[in-house]
Amino acid sequence: MKRIFVGLICFMILFAGMDSVYGQIKRKQIRKNNKRISNFRGKKTWFGKEKRYNYLGVSVNAFNYFGDLAPLSNKASTDVSFTRPGIGVFWGHRFGPFYTLRASFTYGTIRGDDFESADPNDEDAKFRYIRNLHFRNRIKELTVVAMFDLFKNESSYISRVQWTPYAYAGLSIFHHNPQAFVPEGSGLPEAGTWVDLEPLGTEGQYADLDPTAANAGIEPYSKFQFAIPLGIGIRYRLNQVLDLSFESGVRYTFTDYLDDVSQNYVDPGVFGDNELARLMADLSQEDKASVSNEPRALDNPNIQEIYNNRVTINGESKIAGYGFEHPENVRGNKNENDLYFVTSIKVAFIIGATFRRAKFR
Repeated sequence: MKRIFVGLICFMILFAGMDSVYGQIKRKQIRKNNKRISNFRGKKTWFGKEKRYNYLGVSVNAFNYFGDLAPLSNKASTDVSFTRPGIGVFWGHRFGPFYTLRASFTYGTIRGDDFESADPNDEDAKFRYIRNLHFRNRIKELTVVAMFDLFKNESSYISRVQWTPYAYAGLSIFHHNPQAFVPEGSGLPEAGTWVDLEPLGTEGQYADLDPTAANAGIEPYSKFQFAIPLGIGIRYRLNQVLDLSFESGVRYTFTDYLDDVSQNYVDPGVFGDNELARLMADLSQEDKASVSNEPRALDNPNIQEIYNNRVTINGESKIAGYGFEHPENVRGNKNENDLYFVTSIKVAFIIGATFRRAKFR
């Protein structure tokens, strides 16, 4: 009996100790669980396949240009009167709550004209007014950009955000072909028509230039070029499958020949018997604007001193600083590449997306 009583006491002591250990383990587990609960931020959800979608769309665009024939020397300078319309088509794939990949094809025209943009009364612009160059260039652009939305969209296309600002960046490859209008009074067979400028080599690209010439080593430029598109926009959901967007962006190109103007004048003799190239390389001698055929303000006191300062080159009278080779006779600014701007209104239609409505009896 005594042994039984002692065993019972020992068992009770052992059980009490185990219960204390179990209690400590349980309290530690509770504290651990409480910590997990306090740090819980909701279940992370991936932007699954069911939320991704594609879209097709069309755009109406406005093209503007900045380069050697711009009104001012700063990149914000562009002649709004030369804004030209363009059209485009695009395809997009939304693959994340913020991200979309978009490919587009765009066609549009850029223009520039010293006669219309340069003010003869402006001390800086009067030199461009005397230069009297102009161009148009039809751009055919293929672009791929990554778009980043400011507002997060974690839902399917049906419940996408009502509106959101966005930014984009990517890569463009484009074809361009600068042209100029041959003055009607030139007496050339091409008078009164637009001609391609690249084959003419207006800055000596196809001539055998002297090694000491300012443009020595110049090479023909390619009509296919790359650009870096950067821009911002805002998108608005019209209904479950239609979006309306407005965006504006710039194309940073790697060429200075969107306007066929970049380096120095060359001597007219390098063009040989190509009278068209000789004329289009230097239009400063013309008393009328090429495109509009309007008389130029050559009697303006602000430019008369420059216009009347003449030199004779190979028996031909030239304005000092224009139309013949000299290190200081610049035709353009070769240190900066040309830019063009594209402003667009886009309508996108979501394709391949289906959804099921709940059925009630």
